Amino acid sequence: NKNDKTEEQQHIDDELKNSKASEADTAKSHGEILKQQIIEGQETYDKSPVSILLSSLTAGLEIGFSYLLICSLFFFLEGKVSEDSIIKSLSIVYPIGFVMIILGQSILFTEQTSLLTLPVLNKKRSLGSLLRLWGLVILGNLIGGYLIAFLLVWFGPQLGIFDLKTIEKIAVHVTDYHGSVIFVSAILAGWLMGLLSWLVAASKDTLSRILIIYIITAVLAFTGLHHSIVGNVEVFSGLISSPKIIFVEYLSFISLALLGNALGGAFFVALLKYPNLSLVGSNVYVSSGFFNVNTCTVEALVGIEFIP
Repeated sequence: NKNDKTEEQQHIDDELKNSKASEADTAKSHGEILKQQIIEGQETYDKSPVSILLSSLTAGLEIGFSYLLICSLFFFLEGKVSEDSIIKSLSIVYPIGFVMIILGQSILFTEQTSLLTLPVLNKKRSLGSLLRLWGLVILGNLIGGYLIAFLLVWFGPQLGIFDLKTIEKIAVHVTDYHGSVIFVSAILAGWLMGLLSWLVAASKDTLSRILIIYIITAVLAFTGLHHSIVGNVEVFSGLISSPKIIFVEYLSFISLALLGNALGGAFFVALLKYPNLSLVGSNVYVSSGFFNVNTCTVEALVGIEFIP
């Protein structure tokens, strides 16, 4: 009932407030990470719309460096190794733009999806404010992507680091799937980006953050999961330079990728991370009596009956 939900929320707020900063040589607690994520999310909500739009546009531009390297490596390896091997090798350079964006603290939709959901789950912000903020971030990311796509489609061939055929092949590779496949792929990508945000918050030094960003985004690239903002640059570049990509195809791709990424990131937080905090400090009953969740492991919780 309503009173139970209010008490549970108050319990979560108390745990967040009382979570202590861990020592430099110890891992951060679940509550400490969640508290940091909620604070960072709140700070984003408190920024002005212009500031959010500019930061998002910057992220859209910066992700273009990943695309620049993807096209350059594809063109460099073409004819030397098989195309399948080239596609897999792109995971080496794919993470670079993400490292720039996340360490530079620009606002990227997929990395911020789960982060911005937390204040809503914690009842500090409304669902309407979340959707408005998502809209601003997406708009900025897409516009930045369009600008860098126009630049690279002209710049790459002029410099001789890749050609229009390379752009076309990458765009076709990204979109050459049924809509349902793109959608599910985008959900998994959003889930991984939610995990990325969590792990970055859990890390304590810059080198660890770079390694985490590199590993997670390299997994995205190697497995071919669809990231909406990188995909926006890849497919839009094909749209403006090749007859093989038509506007309806671009529109279908970007819609499915954005929706899938949003669902994946929100699912990671709403169902897998945030509810865990409400268990902290709860009394649970086992055959030997009551004990506190603070002292038990995840494995120990399996099959335990929770007492309200």
